[in-house]
Amino acid sequence: MASGPASRPSETYGDGVSSRPGGGRPIHMSWTLRPARQARPVLSSFLLSAGVVAVAEIGDKTQLLSMMLAARFRKPLPIALGILVATLANHAAAALAGSLFATMLQGPWMTGLLGLSFLAIALWALVPDQADTGCPAPTRTLGPFLATTVCFFFAEIGDKTQIATIALAAKYQAVLAVTGGTTLGMMAANIPAVLAGSALAARLPFRVIRVVAAAIFFAMGAAALLHLALG
Repeated sequence: MASGPASRPSETYGDGVSSRPGGGRPIHMSWTLRPARQARPVLSSFLLSAGVVAVAEIGDKTQLLSMMLAARFRKPLPIALGILVATLANHAAAALAGSLFATMLQGPWMTGLLGLSFLAIALWALVPDQADTGCPAPTRTLGPFLATTVCFFFAEIGDKTQIATIALAAKYQAVLAVTGGTTLGMMAANIPAVLAGSALAARLPFRVIRVVAAAIFFAMGAAALLHLALG
């Protein structure tokens, strides 16, 4: 007895409609090509967060702190791990706060506030930082990992890279992407500082880097305010 054609997996198109061989009523499937398109803003927010924070971190007080810790302990691996843990904890909280704030204040007010925030960070980026030596006293008796984690976490509170993380999360409302991007940027700037120490500080053109960082934040702020003005 002849059997009909074996059923084959249906073909899925970008609009979520599938067809079977031989015709028949289209079947709407549960998967489409939209997630790939939606991934682009997430990727762009990750990459932009990484790039902006990496530039802003150069010459920042936390990078100078990294050099000081490297000179004190001379153990790059536990210091790098301490920076990673402290940054993840700090920036995850900052990104979550920025995303929650964006849900409470939306529309033109949010756009205007973001624009002004980025302009303020641009001005802040032009100011040279001093090394932060205000680590809590107990950390002086800890090992390199715990001392770095505690010192770096507290030094990053209120720093411009933390404020930038809040603003980026409020703009993109992508907590994981922004946290991952800003953490990558922090590590990209601080790992060479831990490895090279003061030798790196002597070679870097901090003034030029501060101007570049300020220009990036200024462009983001100006774009937000221009978008607001044009409606």
